[in-house]
This record gives sequence, C-alpha cells and structure tokens, in this order.
Amino acid sequence: MVEVINADICVIGGGSGGLAVAAGASQMGSSTVLIEAGKMGGDCLNYGCVPSKSMIAAAHAAESMRRADRFGIKAVEPEIDFKGVHDHIHGVIAAIAPVDSVDRFEGLGVKVLLARAAFTGPDEVAAGGYKVRARRFVIATGSRAAAPPIPGLAEVAYLTNETIFDNTTRPEHLIVIGGGPIGAELAQAHRRLGIPVTLLEAFTVLGKDDPELTAIVKRRLQADGIDMRENVKIDHVAGEPGAFRVQLGEGDAAEQIAGSHLLVAAGRLPTVDGLDLDNAGVAFSKKGIEVDDRLRTTNKKIFAIGDVAGGPQFTHAAGYHAGIVIRNALFRLPAKVNYRALPWVTYTDPELAHVGMTEIQAKEKHGAIRILRWPYAENDRAQAERETEGLIKAVTTKRGKILGASIVGAHAGELIHPWVLGIGKGLKISDIANMIMPYPTLGEIGKRAAGSFYTPSLFSERTRAIVRFLAKFG
Repeated sequence: MVEVINADICVIGGGSGGLAVAAGASQMGSSTVLIEAGKMGGDCLNYGCVPSKSMIAAAHAAESMRRADRFGIKAVEPEIDFKGVHDHIHGVIAAIAPVDSVDRFEGLGVKVLLARAAFTGPDEVAAGGYKVRARRFVIATGSRAAAPPIPGLAEVAYLTNETIFDNTTRPEHLIVIGGGPIGAELAQAHRRLGIPVTLLEAFTVLGKDDPELTAIVKRRLQADGIDMRENVKIDHVAGEPGAFRVQLGEGDAAEQIAGSHLLVAAGRLPTVDGLDLDNAGVAFSKKGIEVDDRLRTTNKKIFAIGDVAGGPQFTHAAGYHAGIVIRNALFRLPAKVNYRALPWVTYTDPELAHVGMTEIQAKEKHGAIRILRWPYAENDRAQAERETEGLIKAVTTKRGKILGASIVGAHAGELIHPWVLGIGKGLKISDIANMIMPYPTLGEIGKRAAGSFYTPSLFSERTRAIVRFLAKFG
C-alpha cells in the first residue's frame, strides 16, 4: 500500500534553500514535508562552499608559513599531509552537518523522506513509497557540475567539485578546466598545498568580474606558480587517473599537457532530471525552471528556488529565495526578488567581492557617473599586516547615490557588507563617508574611498576663497 501524506508545504531538495524553507515553514505552523534524494545539506555543505573554504583555509596556513619572513619570522616550506588536509575538510563538514541533519529537522516537526521525488500530478509527488499531496510545493534541487563538449571528456574519470574533496592522494600535477570562481579557488588552493597546477580557460579567467580588479587576482595566481592559460581551445582529452593528457590546439600548433588529476569546473546545470515536471505543468529548459519574480513556476502552486530556478548560483541567493517563498506561500504576500544588492565573493587570495552595478553597467544606465578608488596600500592596518595588494572601486551617480562596489584584497568578502546595505537601502556616498570607524581597520579603505567623492569640491579654489573670506570676521 502506498501511504498518502497531506501537507501544507512540500519541499523537494535538502540544500541550503530547501532547508531554510522547511525550517521556517514548520516553525511558523505549517505541516511540512522535506524530500531529499542525496545528502542533507546539499551541495554547499558536502561538495561546495564548506569543503572548498576549508581547503582554502589549509592552503592559507601553508602559504603563511612560506611568507612569514614578511614579519621577521623565519619562513619555512611546510610539510603537507594531504590525507590530513582531507580529514580537516571532512571534519569541518561533520561539525556543521548536525545543523542540517534529519534528526534536527524532524525535531522541528518536519516529515523527512530520504528518497527521489517525481511529480505525478499538479499537486502530488511520489517519493519512496509515499504520495505527498500539498497545497504548495517548493523545488530546491540545486545544480550539478556541467561537462563541456570536449572530445574524449566523457570517456575519462575526471573530478568535479562533487568528488575532488574525497581525494586522499596528493596529485602530482592537477589540470583544471575552467577559470571561473570554482576553478580559480581550487587551482590556487592546490598550488599552495604544494601541487603543480595548470589552469585552462576558454575565455578569460574570472571573466564576469571587473577586469581592473581581476588583473590583481590573476597576477597573484601566476606569482603562486600556477600555469594559467587563457583563450585556449582544448582539442581533446585522454588518459586515466594518474596519466591524463589534454591537447590544446591541433596540427603543428598542438600542445600536450600531462597531469595526474583532472578537475572540470566549467559551469553548472540545474538538477531537473527525474522530477517529471511535465506532469505538474511546470515549464523548464536547460537553463532551469521557469519562474516569475515571485519565484512561482508556470504552476502557481509550485515555486522553484536556488540554482534550479536558473538565476544567480550562490548559496546566499538560495537563502534569500527562501524568504521570498515563505512570504508568498505562507502569508500570501506578493514578495518579489530584487537582485540590485546581491553580492558575490570569489575566495581566492586576494579575495574578490562585488555588489551592484559594474562601471560599464552604470555608464549604460546613468551616463555620467563617478568612480571612486582607494588602495589597500594607503591603509594603516593593511600595512601592519603586510596585506597591501588590492583596492576598492565604488560607482556612484553624479549626485552621490551608490550604484555598485568592487573590492579586491584581504577580507574583501567582509568589507563589501556596508556597500550591500548602502545599495539595498538606496544610500548616498555621504552615508559611508560619515561613518565613524575604529582605527586601525581595513574598513577605513571604504570610508576613504567614499570621502574622495568630496575631494574635488572640498579642496577647490572656491572653498579656499570662502575660508579666506570668513577668516576676515575673526
């Protein structure tokens, strides 16, 4: 017999977005079912944000030992236990996993089904011997690593972000295909763990960010010893674990690159396979599930959030989506997505952070704009910590409304926060310039950039004339 479960809301996918909806809905009084086919916590906990940042932390520790002479401390080449790094990564995952566990969510009152879900109608899914009927559904199945159309790739056992963190063997030479954030982060982390790395990108490494700032990151990648190739054409891939071969170009211009491990980080695809969305009247394409600005699908009782919805592929975007859905599905409020103040960070060293419009986008929309810059080298805390490589670049209207900001440098992901608030709340550059910041902090870099908006007028001949005039009155 198939057991039927009736619920207010059914969430398909136990990643960051799905868990946020399930926890919120249940605690707000809705009967909630959560269906997860893989590991609780989804990609972020098990294969993405958490393991990658844990590896980056280990790589940073190793690099700090190599560069200790900056502080008058003898620099040493670290001895790296690659199995120990693996254990550190999985120890971090294990420490966080209870927050995303079945036990915790059942304790919150959520009915958890560890099974694959498939729609059998517009308001019903089948999963693990159950039929779940709900007033509202939320699809939060995320995305998976894409395989670029490279001849031979389908025949070799390459790594993706879903498998590389299970590797306990030190690669002799890692080849990374894809120079986006994931490829760049993992290329640098492995290089700093003592592994030769070749990074291959068909276009431009970190091509979605401001080239003025990415140039600083790319210089550091090359200084770390990464063999970085841009605008390359991969003719084919061959080999097996321990002996991969990637051929660039063809004919007389062909070049063979040999490596022990091959990582593919060339984009992601939404996970819609097996959901039988047609049965529910939900439209989708290879880009993801079609949603409106309230995150409703073509079946208005079904929402889609996170990567599967085809929008920004960030964990924090999925969390933001969860709030939009809860307001719509539980409270019938017509909340809509607005990505104006959506930030993103690439966790290379130096970090690269951005929010709002780029310089090009701002010029296209507003015409005359102001660009404000301030270098890390002119910040006292950065000097004290020998982290002087980097800058902030802020974009405003001529009247000082904040349109966008990009930061490259140490802790850029933390320093972007006031700019996210500024754009989200429609603040002017004076609001940043007038903040009282503790000294010495890296946050003063943003304040100094904001203050530079007023430099041309504050120290002009007109201002000097006013001061001289007022001085005549005593």
